[in-house]
Amino acid sequence: MNKLLTYAFVAFQYVLPRHWLTAVVYSVAHIRNRRIKDFLINRFVPLYKVDLDDVKLDVPRDFQCFNDFFVRELKDGAREVDTDLHSIVSPVDGTVSVAGTLRADSILQAKGLDYSLHDLLATDLEDADVFINGRFATIYLAPYNYHRVHAPFDGVLVAARYVPGDLFSVNAATVSNVKGLFRRNERLIMRLRTSRGPAVVVFVGALNVGSISTPWTGEIRPRKSGVVDAVDIGGHDTSIKKGDLLGWFNMGSTVILLLPDGVCEWRSDLGVGDSVRMGESIGEFSGAAE
Repeated sequence: MNKLLTYAFVAFQYVLPRHWLTAVVYSVAHIRNRRIKDFLINRFVPLYKVDLDDVKLDVPRDFQCFNDFFVRELKDGAREVDTDLHSIVSPVDGTVSVAGTLRADSILQAKGLDYSLHDLLATDLEDADVFINGRFATIYLAPYNYHRVHAPFDGVLVAARYVPGDLFSVNAATVSNVKGLFRRNERLIMRLRTSRGPAVVVFVGALNVGSISTPWTGEIRPRKSGVVDAVDIGGHDTSIKKGDLLGWFNMGSTVILLLPDGVCEWRSDLGVGDSVRMGESIGEFSGAAE
């Protein structure tokens, strides 16, 4: 995409009725009429070159609607989860937007743009302070990717908070041009306790992401404004093993990992634009477990 088209694409998003459009896409994606859902799936697969080899069910026959296909399960054994006790694995299939070290409270979004850790977490200052100068990784899920999110390490889910917000696209063009994109968009913040201390997995909503779902929260539909909700997580076991399902995007988006300073390092060859697969090691814990 050349610069003129990029600026036009980003500028157009500011005037789009983003929440209304996302609601329309959500409705279409949940149509259960066989002809319509088959048409949508059969057009989507070649358009985005979706790899169907690992899909558990028959496409399109076994899917009740387009959204069911979008959040499809994979065949057993389709993703090998790194079992090394020290490894941190990718929670998703996706592309690394950026991974590195926070500069105090500042997280790099893209070249020339950053945003505040405290704004991203939108929560008690003490919760955010533990990640000052810590490690972060931002991974983008393209339309063709597998869209389920898995645990990057063992831990215990201690809290989940939904933050209402905007719904800008999270593709590379928008990330590079909309300041503070990830702290502006809606998000679900999952706080975990690990043997190395606290950690956070952030589900970032986006344009056309009709909802975010987890086994603990159920489906969460987008809200443009309102208070931060502490979501009840008491309905399921909160103990999590590496590779366990954390949730899924109903249409695609971005995941951000946060860990404190001194507890881990990312792989030395992990760089911007790298493709990663769920279960693949992207880093290692350092030091002794608590």
